[in-house]
Amino acid sequence: MVNKRKILNDPVYGFISIPDGLLFDLIGHPWFQRLRRIKQLGLTHLVYPGALHTRFHHSLGAMYLMKRAIEELRSKGHEITKEEALASYVAILLHDIGHGPYSHTLEHSIADGVSHEYLSKLLMMRLNDEFGGKLTEAIQVFDGTHPKAFLHKLVSSQLDMDRLDYLKRDSFFSGVSEGTVNYERILNMLDVVDDNLVIEAKGIYSVEKFIMARRLMYWQVYLHKTVLVAEHTLMHVLRRAKELRMQGTALFATPALDYFLKQHVTKELFLQDEHALTMFTLLDDFDIFTSMKVWTNHPDKVLRLLCQSVVNRRLFKIEMQSEPFDQQLILEKHGRVMEKWGLTDKEADNFVFSDSTSNYMYHLGSDNINILFKDGTVMDIAEASDQLNISLLAKPTTKYFLCYPKGLE
Repeated sequence: MVNKRKILNDPVYGFISIPDGLLFDLIGHPWFQRLRRIKQLGLTHLVYPGALHTRFHHSLGAMYLMKRAIEELRSKGHEITKEEALASYVAILLHDIGHGPYSHTLEHSIADGVSHEYLSKLLMMRLNDEFGGKLTEAIQVFDGTHPKAFLHKLVSSQLDMDRLDYLKRDSFFSGVSEGTVNYERILNMLDVVDDNLVIEAKGIYSVEKFIMARRLMYWQVYLHKTVLVAEHTLMHVLRRAKELRMQGTALFATPALDYFLKQHVTKELFLQDEHALTMFTLLDDFDIFTSMKVWTNHPDKVLRLLCQSVVNRRLFKIEMQSEPFDQQLILEKHGRVMEKWGLTDKEADNFVFSDSTSNYMYHLGSDNINILFKDGTVMDIAEASDQLNISLLAKPTTKYFLCYPKGLE
């Protein structure tokens, strides 16, 4: 018999054990192994060279935190059966299985409104059939239909094991120390009141640090201006490739990528064509980047220049400000690109583009982070905290950006 009680050495938490044979088999499944080939932070390594960790790392880390959370809640007298615990481990382990390469970029380019959460649910259902119904309860935990609602909150909420791991892990690998969170303190303060997750009042400062760390990581790492321009350029690469492919232009692509370039991809496609989901499970970072490397010499000038920008890190200039950019300025940059490279008006849209990005520090009234006081009172962190400004919490920070090739100033 194969020994399924393995121990993995994680650079963030140390040794991680796999507590059940089902988890071992799921980790060994080709669909989960695919996550080894998908970077957690996409193109962020172009700014922070160490940010090369994968969604495989993150999923295992989130499973470890879930195990710690379940143990803590059990120690405080909350009944969580062996089956419910296993379902929670499976749900968090597979929560990102539907991520594609450069995930959010992919969702806004060659796929039309198909979120990774939607694909994760479909893949979990397929795996449930393959594993003889053993994932049924895990799917309930994942989608929030399980009788114990707090189990779902551990998977998806404003203070879940997913966020707790990615903040700690992304901070570690990027080297951005501002994102460091005291995950052990937060886990030790976990409790449940009326089927809702709460944090004991003693842990309020750790939660405040968690919220602030998340805000800092978004503006310093996830929404860093150079990361933004790289990701948006990649979106234009994929849109241009899809446009050319659907027009019948000869285009190198791996079979998995070609499947998604040659047709419109919608939610309905994944429901109607089982082959679509199978092809998706073959798609990873290597398909995209290998194709881009070849496209750096493609006859199509737009595709060629865009790919050279990403592959050789000759990224466009990006300006950011708190107000929308003047339309006249955008048109001026647009005209210069058309003149410099002999592009049509539509083609120049790939080289001069403006957009905005927003980030909430905390969503008021949505999956509240609740603080439990000694007298049994439960209060939203926004009301309980004497450090965090409620008006700032409720208001998104929006920044506008304009991208264009260098040398147009």
